[in-house]
Amino acid sequence: MGFEFGLFYEIPVARPWHARSEYEAYHNVVAQAVRGDELGFSHFWTVEHHFLSEFSHCSAPEVLYGAVAAKTKRIKIGHGVRLLPFPYNHPIRAAEMGAALDIICDGRMEFGTGRSATRDELEGFGIDPMETRELWQEALEVVIGAWTTDVFEWQGKYFKVPPRRVHPKPLQQPHPPIWMATSSPQGHEVCGRAGLGLLSFTIGVPPDELAFRIGLYRNALKEAKPMAKFANPRAAAFTMVHCAETNAEARHNAEESVLWYFKRSIELIGSLAAWQEGKELGTYEYTRALKDLNLEGFNFDLLDEMDAIIVGDPEKCIQKAKRYRQAGCDQLLCLMNPHSIPADKVMRSIELFGEHVIPAFR
Repeated sequence: MGFEFGLFYEIPVARPWHARSEYEAYHNVVAQAVRGDELGFSHFWTVEHHFLSEFSHCSAPEVLYGAVAAKTKRIKIGHGVRLLPFPYNHPIRAAEMGAALDIICDGRMEFGTGRSATRDELEGFGIDPMETRELWQEALEVVIGAWTTDVFEWQGKYFKVPPRRVHPKPLQQPHPPIWMATSSPQGHEVCGRAGLGLLSFTIGVPPDELAFRIGLYRNALKEAKPMAKFANPRAAAFTMVHCAETNAEARHNAEESVLWYFKRSIELIGSLAAWQEGKELGTYEYTRALKDLNLEGFNFDLLDEMDAIIVGDPEKCIQKAKRYRQAGCDQLLCLMNPHSIPADKVMRSIELFGEHVIPAFR
């Protein structure tokens, strides 16, 4: 496998809302997934988020994936991610839904996993931030066991399952590729030690810093004790992407949305530290620096110069994407609509990538 390009979606719904805002957002995403499939994008990924108004209205990705599976032929369909701490999703239900999707899409499902990092979501579901890493790990072990064991049983700290047959089993054997999302350097090491594919969700991080984090992941992979039945040694990195016929048009289309998403992401993750003020943050220690980050100095030119975003004409996008490949990245997760880029402009960006950028890496 060479360098791949995946379409990545939060499914934002910008205000002001009207009666069909969410309807249009979802149907635009399905149409773009179909076009991406035709144009050579390797993956279609979405988040699972809850309660994050405007930022992400993608709370039930498994439903969307069924529609995308029915209308596409080649593109892999990735949870980016399925939230595993209970009660977001019970791991038996996550295993059932994942296996059903893998069957429906002819074995194209990829199972990205994560634990979330916002106050709105963790507090909304009554989840203790100090327990999410343990909850994630045990839940993933249950999912893998349910997929690969005829009669499955489990007696753990968080989950107890008497002997049961879990149906259906995934089409891919022994199971679909498994990934882990992380936003912290420490998480990159955890991911490598677990032998999982890396989904590096770092906002505003230039390729030089990404190279360091992927290096942490690759070093940890050398000593991996894979949680799954096989290691998935691939690293995918997230960035905001918009391609247009000219650099000026690309900036005109994307500047406001890029800055909105960048600042809102920092605020959302920093909210966890603010919520836990005076308490230990444990594996969320990295959120403390974001809580007090002064965002005034960040503008489009700074993010562009750092190559922390890919916005421009096809040639500029090719040059910037090369920096991500040089950083050790195997797949670029392209967030084509950070907030309010019009659907026709997003579709044109996807087409220009398919016509010009993706062929440059074959």
